[in-house]
Amino acid sequence: MAKALFHKNQRVFVRPVGTWALVEHVVPQWTKGLAEPIRVLYDCGLGREFTADELQQEEPIPEQLQSGNERWRVTRARNKWQPTEDCGRHPIPGTYPVVITGEQEWGGWRVPGAEYDLNPSRIERQARLISNAPALESMARALVAWARRSGEDMPHELAELAHSAQDLLTRIERDN
Repeated sequence: MAKALFHKNQRVFVRPVGTWALVEHVVPQWTKGLAEPIRVLYDCGLGREFTADELQQEEPIPEQLQSGNERWRVTRARNKWQPTEDCGRHPIPGTYPVVITGEQEWGGWRVPGAEYDLNPSRIERQARLISNAPALESMARALVAWARRSGEDMPHELAELAHSAQDLLTRIERDN
């Protein structure tokens, strides 16, 4: 007998197709005389029904990643699209910033070469801002927590800052 492992509108990774999809319909296959279905298939709108072993559920984000304990960093990558002589106005000629957001040295944020060449100082600032985002998130969480503990004993301007920080954290947590 089979039990449904996924539910309607659940986001799943469809391994045979290699993409994420929503379960549109849970399709049980019944046999006369049995109280439970003999198997359950899932229609993800991809042209055929899939079995549970072909699907993988979305993993929740670990708490350590949600709390701002990450340490992102800016590294430099070699500029492959232009010789160093043509990059004289770049802050560090012959390189561009790469923000590493994971434990390995290959994950993270990069910018297309043409966009970097248009305004290198803007991209450098964005890289520094992105690499410091976990620390800023942690500071916003601390400000909101302090404001909740303080209650009415805080200045109006500081309360407005705490409300803005809460709104910002809400936008970060939203999934759209």
